Amino acid sequence: MSYLTATTLDQALSALAAGPVSIIAGGTDWFPAQGDRPVTGDLLDITRLPELRGISQTDMGWRIGAATTWTDIIRADLPAAFDGLKLAAREVGSIQIQNAGTIAGNLCNASPAADGVPPLLTLNAEVELCNANGSRVVPLWRFLQGVRQTDRAQNELVSAVHIPTPPVNSYSSFVKLGARKYLVISICMVAVLAVVEGDRLIDIRIAIGAASPVAQRLTTLEDHLRDCALGDVQNRMTADLIQSLTPITDVRASADYRLAASATLIRRAVTLAFKGVI
Repeated sequence: MSYLTATTLDQALSALAAGPVSIIAGGTDWFPAQGDRPVTGDLLDITRLPELRGISQTDMGWRIGAATTWTDIIRADLPAAFDGLKLAAREVGSIQIQNAGTIAGNLCNASPAADGVPPLLTLNAEVELCNANGSRVVPLWRFLQGVRQTDRAQNELVSAVHIPTPPVNSYSSFVKLGARKYLVISICMVAVLAVVEGDRLIDIRIAIGAASPVAQRLTTLEDHLRDCALGDVQNRMTADLIQSLTPITDVRASADYRLAASATLIRRAVTLAFKGVI
């Protein structure tokens, strides 16, 4: 086993091109996943690459470097549309995990219960991948292909997450349900981004995690709520609009409980997004 520490992006991409390596940033998901097994492959540490750190505003929106930590996101000066992402960041493990864990690591781990995914889906996030020959950008919903499965090729590195400029008057929220308040894997969680003008809901994006193999947008429910009066929103959220969910039964909850809880969390998340608006 070799532990490779890249100090430039070119070094990292050359190491990826040379053969299979496991990419390590915070390592907060990767190392626990190994269990008691000895580490036999090569590791590539990307924490010293300045190109992969930080949050910046661009002409098109916002760029979050792949190795940006959850603490970085919590402390960043971002618009209200990012409040849901900040709330999710505070739910990722302990403060120590938030200091080390990275946004790209959360995505590449591809857990159905990854707290960062639903708010990023509501922000229409895109994932930038690069290799020695160039780069490409794919929507987050396409990048995540299944449980522990992503669109990242073996010779590719996630370099950034791109978020288009959110609409004016955007408000967001994130609600998580677990067996306890702190240090818990989600039973289910919901993120909402709402665009409000006057007393009407102009647009809404709702994403849910841990209720299907991949976190997903609830587009049928969104279509049903879009362009309605704020006072009518709760009445229009009926259980039949979330039947696309396919939760599993595991040690944390039964499928039936997850489905019932999902409806409650959606209502809470929508209400929280409207806090200060109505």
